[in-house]
Amino acid sequence: MPLDFNVTDVAHKIIAKFVQAWLPGAKKQYNAKAVLQPELDIHGVASKASLYNISTSPKVIEEGFLAAEKLIMYLIADNYRIKSNLFRISIRIPGEYDGTETFLPEGIYPEVKLSVSEQLRKYVSDNAEVVFDGVEESDGFIGQVVDEATGSIDNYISPCNIVAVRGYGLKLESDAQHASLNGVFLLDSEGVERPVKAIAVNTPRLLKLLTPDSLPSGGEYTLLVRTQSSVKKGSKILKRVREVHSPFLLHVK
Repeated sequence: MPLDFNVTDVAHKIIAKFVQAWLPGAKKQYNAKAVLQPELDIHGVASKASLYNISTSPKVIEEGFLAAEKLIMYLIADNYRIKSNLFRISIRIPGEYDGTETFLPEGIYPEVKLSVSEQLRKYVSDNAEVVFDGVEESDGFIGQVVDEATGSIDNYISPCNIVAVRGYGLKLESDAQHASLNGVFLLDSEGVERPVKAIAVNTPRLLKLLTPDSLPSGGEYTLLVRTQSSVKKGSKILKRVREVHSPFLLHVK
């Protein structure tokens, strides 16, 4: 059964909040971040079909997408490059070699490289209007996590490697009573916290961390910062412990 996508392009609205500037060398007081809608899995995506004048059954959309996902996974593992209206995917082989190797070094694996298509970028830039909705009052913000071994931003982290965390309100401070509660943790989907023990840089806008060496490959984590430093009052120690969560998942290579 062919899919019938007769979507009429509309002007989309992206709600944005001002947040304290956290990028290095920022010349103005604020950055902006999109206030995201709830995360959708493929079932959720399919259930929205009727709202956008798509006549194809949500069941057909969901079944077709799941089948395509599985097929794409097999094709990528067979070293096909995939090009779609949304993304492009290919395989990358990391590492340096002298040209005589017959197998990959221990701990090195083929990596999947995914990039957003130009068609998707153009659609968003042409059809999405950003609506600013004031300054966000928050207890801190994680804007970027960079894995220094691979250069991956807001995506992959490597075990036993330096990770740079940028944002604001990140400085780790505590009183004696709450010292055991504070720190940086990798939080998995079951609520288990893995502490990140070594802190190389500890400032309100930048943390440099050493990830644990025992992270299982394929794991997914939210970065959690727990501290009593004050976002607004410099060196003041709060009586309460505040938490800052990354708005994205970090994947272990």
